Amino acid sequence: MPKRLTNSVVNGAAKRDSDYFLWDGDLKGFGLKVCSGGRKSYVCKYRLGTGRNAPTRRMTIGTHGSPWTPDQARKRAGQILGLVAHGEDPAQARQAEKSVLTVAQLCDRYLEHGAATKKASTLATDRGRIERHIKPLLGRMRVPDVKRAEVSRFLQDVAAGKTAVDVKTGARGRAIVRGGKGTATRTVGLLGGIFSFAVESGWISENPVRGVKRFRDRRNERFLVTSELQRLGAALIGAEAAGENPYAIAIIRLLVLTGARKGEIESLRWPEVDWQFSYLRLADSKTGQKLIMLNGAGIEVLQTVPRQNASDFVFPASRSDGYYEGTPKVWRRIREQAELQNVRLHDLRHSFASMAVSSGASLPVIGALLGHKDAATTSRYAHLQSDPVRVAAEATSASLAAALSSVGVAKNGKQF
Repeated sequence: MPKRLTNSVVNGAAKRDSDYFLWDGDLKGFGLKVCSGGRKSYVCKYRLGTGRNAPTRRMTIGTHGSPWTPDQARKRAGQILGLVAHGEDPAQARQAEKSVLTVAQLCDRYLEHGAATKKASTLATDRGRIERHIKPLLGRMRVPDVKRAEVSRFLQDVAAGKTAVDVKTGARGRAIVRGGKGTATRTVGLLGGIFSFAVESGWISENPVRGVKRFRDRRNERFLVTSELQRLGAALIGAEAAGENPYAIAIIRLLVLTGARKGEIESLRWPEVDWQFSYLRLADSKTGQKLIMLNGAGIEVLQTVPRQNASDFVFPASRSDGYYEGTPKVWRRIREQAELQNVRLHDLRHSFASMAVSSGASLPVIGALLGHKDAATTSRYAHLQSDPVRVAAEATSASLAAALSSVGVAKNGKQF
């Protein structure tokens, strides 16, 4: 007759050449599995339905030892059998539970299948936000368990710097992650796209990011004024005379003169330079194929760049078959010399747009110059345009001020 499973019975169960079971004498279906290697696990066996032909299931409760004692395992077996008595199948429910994706698994699937139309540079940014922010805070959560409250808490945690790290990423690499409100807002935007992919795939019915109020994304849009551009020009001349990398100097000048993105100029190939019609005909960019108009000054810069027959790149790397990517380091030295602290390379693009606006160019023309596909992207420069009402007010006030300051002569010869 089966004995009640106690600590002494369990500890005394010796291993054999093959697995075997010891069944509890008090609770039918509760037992101990002793593996040939000596491992001991508590199990619960039950039958779905009535009759001999009803299928049976066997669930593993846990391994003998902390926290599972015979009494605790017997209590859990009783709970399982109670669910079965109410028509449930605990084994199937557990299997379904295991098949539910975690947020980390969802992110991996999104990068593999849900972001096929994104550019490599955008994917790299997404991957960084996933690895540095989303996975550390939400990665272990089951996708259906993420609700709006969890997303709101995630937003606050990233903004507060909870995911901030400063780690080495290789022999010379270093990753500095600070967090902040801007990062939090953009990362939650990415999270919304990831959960939209989950909705489309049928894993959840609603996107938990929808309705979460984010911080206003105050993107840095620094515009260099004429005096700052003059200081930059002087610093470039000085750096060139001091032997600074000529590729970096040429790239920075082209960024100023064309309003192009850094990657578009750094990765430029000679076959993309249309000398006849003064264009850069980029085979690919952030927005796909792109035309960048070259002005006379830009052409002069390109004409000074020596061509290396071994490479198609206008600015080839010295230690690989790729292109030169050292512009940011050189830029930090040059902007310090020009007293342009905290000015980014991308701000040169904004400065190009600002100068175009001040020259009277319309927003559609500026959008064409910068290669914007969405008019909303160009609208950020609308506030720089002259307001016709303000222009009229300034002209009227100028006339009135001139009249007030002038000295008139009356018919009687007296001044007034």
